[in-house]
Amino acid sequence: MTQDLIVLKDPKSPISEIFRTIRTNIQFMDAKQEAKLILITSAYAEEGKSWISSNLAVAFAQAGKRVLLIDADMRKGRQSNIFKVSQKPGLSNYLSNVDDDGNRIINKDITSYIQKTSVKNLYLIASGSVPPNPSELLILPQMTELLDIAKEVCDIVIIDGTPSQLVTDSLILSRIVDFTLIVTAHEETKKEGLKRIITNIENVGGKILGVILNKMPMESREYEQAYYYNSKDKQDKTKYVPKRTAAMPSTFLDKESDDLFKNISVKKTKNSSKEISEDTYKVLKQINEFFNEDKK
Repeated sequence: MTQDLIVLKDPKSPISEIFRTIRTNIQFMDAKQEAKLILITSAYAEEGKSWISSNLAVAFAQAGKRVLLIDADMRKGRQSNIFKVSQKPGLSNYLSNVDDDGNRIINKDITSYIQKTSVKNLYLIASGSVPPNPSELLILPQMTELLDIAKEVCDIVIIDGTPSQLVTDSLILSRIVDFTLIVTAHEETKKEGLKRIITNIENVGGKILGVILNKMPMESREYEQAYYYNSKDKQDKTKYVPKRTAAMPSTFLDKESDDLFKNISVKKTKNSSKEISEDTYKVLKQINEFFNEDKK
C-alpha cells in the first residue's frame, strides 16, 4: 500500500477526518436522488483527483459500505499503483474486448476485470491497457451497462475520471453518473477553468455534487509544510504504470469464493435494452464530437 492512502495509514489525522466529513456530506447532500455513481474530475492534471478518489473510496469502505472504484483515466490511470494491484486487464480491455496483446477477448465476464484490494469492502477496476481511443470506448453501451450492474451490487461506485479541460472523457461520463465532484487546487486552478467545467457538465445534462478545494496548507505545526495532496509522482512519473511481477500477485475475483460479485455477469439491468443502448450511444457520440471540435 502506498503513502497516498492517508485515510488508511493515519486514520486519526486531520486530513483523514476531512475525508470522513466529505463522505458524510455526500451521503446527505441530496435527499431526492441517492448518490451511488460518483464521478471525480478536475480541470487539469496534478490537482489531486486520483488521490481524492482513492482516499474517499477507503473512507466509504471503512464505514462498512461496499465500494467499487473504477479508474476511468485510461490514458494515465494511477489507481493500480496506489493499491498495488495489476493494471491489466482493466476498463479499457473490458470495453474494447481486446487484451494487452491485441487479441480478441472471448470471456466478457465482468468479474475477470474486478480486483480485490487490501482494504475490506473495497474493489477496483483498473484502467487497463492504454487504448488509442479512450473517449470512443466510454460512449459504448457496455459502459452504461457496467455502471448499471455495479450500482445494483455496490453501495457506492466512485469513478476516477480524466481532467475535463484536457480531454472529453469525464464530460461523457458526467451524463451517465448520478453526480460529479470537481477537484480544484489551492492557488492553482483558474476561476475561468472551473467555470468552464461547470458549464460544460451542465450543458451535457450532468449534475454537480460539489467542489473540493485541494492542496490547502494546514495551520497545524505538525502539518505546516504539508498539503492535502502531496504528489510524489511529479518526481517520478513512471510509477503509475506498474508491471505485473512476482511481487504483484493476481488479485482478480474468484467467483466461487466472493459472494459480492458472484454471478454478476448474468444480472439483467433495467437499461440494457437494444433501443436504449443505441439511443445512449448516439447522444454520447454527438457530445464527444462536439467537444472535440470545440477544443480544436
